[in-house]
Amino acid sequence: MLPDKTLRKLITLMCLSLLVAGCARPSADSSGIVSDDLGDPTGTATQPLPQGTPGTPQAFATPVNLGPDADDFPANYNPLTGQPVNDASALDLPALLISVSNFPAIARPQAGLSFADYVFEISITEGATRFLSAFYGDFPYAEIPFTGGCEVRTQPFAATDTILGNQVWLDVNANGVQDHGEPGVGGMCVDLFDASGERIAQTSTDSNGYYGFNVQPGIYTLEFKQPAALPFTDSNVGDEDHDSDADPATGRAEAVVASDVLFVDAGLVPPAGVTPTPSPLIKTLDPEVGPVRSGRLVYADVAGFFQDSCLVYAFASAEVLEQLPQCAMVAHEDAGAGSMLDITRMRAIAEENEKADTLFNYASNLFTDEAPAGGFPAVQINVFFSNLNQSGWTYDPLYQSYLRFTDKADLEAIGVLHADTDRLSGRQLDFENVIVLFAEHDVISPTNLDIHLEQGDKGPAMLFRDGQVYKIRWSTISGDYEKQTGRRRPIQWLNAEGTALFALKPGHTWVIVVTPFSTVKDQGGGSWRVRFFPPAGSAGG
Repeated sequence: MLPDKTLRKLITLMCLSLLVAGCARPSADSSGIVSDDLGDPTGTATQPLPQGTPGTPQAFATPVNLGPDADDFPANYNPLTGQPVNDASALDLPALLISVSNFPAIARPQAGLSFADYVFEISITEGATRFLSAFYGDFPYAEIPFTGGCEVRTQPFAATDTILGNQVWLDVNANGVQDHGEPGVGGMCVDLFDASGERIAQTSTDSNGYYGFNVQPGIYTLEFKQPAALPFTDSNVGDEDHDSDADPATGRAEAVVASDVLFVDAGLVPPAGVTPTPSPLIKTLDPEVGPVRSGRLVYADVAGFFQDSCLVYAFASAEVLEQLPQCAMVAHEDAGAGSMLDITRMRAIAEENEKADTLFNYASNLFTDEAPAGGFPAVQINVFFSNLNQSGWTYDPLYQSYLRFTDKADLEAIGVLHADTDRLSGRQLDFENVIVLFAEHDVISPTNLDIHLEQGDKGPAMLFRDGQVYKIRWSTISGDYEKQTGRRRPIQWLNAEGTALFALKPGHTWVIVVTPFSTVKDQGGGSWRVRFFPPAGSAGG
């Protein structure tokens, strides 16, 4: 049987070739369509479009199925994400593990987390958490995003019917192809027309350039409103998943909808010599990552399974410092959220720690585009560490990943969440995989925990991907590779029985580390609640 995603694409192509014979046309009242009341950003009403015949779609990209060994990844692919990198030579540099502050709340929004391949969220007692972020391959960069002529959409897309949409992006190299790392364009105005040429809905793109409409099966025309000085790129170059569908002259693209259509994209070419206006969401124009805070005992375990990695933190207590690898430190600021690490220095640290005999191998897991069978609906994850430390993840079908939300650690707004953005760009964080990992926590002192992820350990976990949740297991037990070479590979994700690898979705992974007696409960309707229970004897425990 064909995977669901491939089957949906084939159905769409069949309907297209038959000029949607047998595919229902929308009703006159356009029921099921979500419309954002944006008005007419051009100041003039858009003229009705003549009914046309959609063009033939390009071929689709080959679904990803990579891992677990290094030979299973193409030369320019990151084995920690299953995605390509912009500079393959950067894969010769060791991974950087950077301790990033989450408390006090003035640390938020953090800078650089959207670029991290992995983020491990750990308890530091007293209800607070800290992030150990792993960077490999692509380095973070500061950005002032280009935007369109409408308000940037801030709410996740809620699917109620068949979905038509996807992304507007900046074609940085003007090749007509959406290459890895090319950013989305927020605030792009998008109009939807039915088969008779009547405009029936409007929306705008969010901070990462995604847009969507809930529709009934039928023929539609999308019109992307061209921002000033941002021409459209060439259309129908490459495969359907990575091309631009907008006519460069009109900004229009036609689509046949029989099932979800998530490949109608529009590419814009950045004009030479034009600098976009900074968004108020951007908290700094400095190319820095952080804030960087002190080390924790579990960092030694994570650094151990990222062979030859470079651990970066801002000092540590005496009993912790003597057990941590010392690669690089940044200035320690007790009074603030931490110091920032300049991205130029970040790269220099990686280059300085590249050894001639370095043989690290970060390939250890499987990646597949298609969601595994056996999952349960999971469109919302609510995470509770304490009253003043709550976060959430909302599955957005346009991204096919989870958007992160966080609180402000505010007594007057307990549990009120807002979009968690990257300080470098103002874009909302999204991660393809969210994992809850259960591990033993030992109390060394009331404010110092030893979390056991060292070599030879294993335990239960839950993986959220593709709007589904799966019971899995984690393992740092040595396999044939480790036994034959004496070298480590990253933590592995296994099926519930622990007998075979379980596939991650290509992309980035956020790991929430909790105690064995913490809970993950199904609240119904695809909503799940993660509740951290601290170990007895710890501060707040």
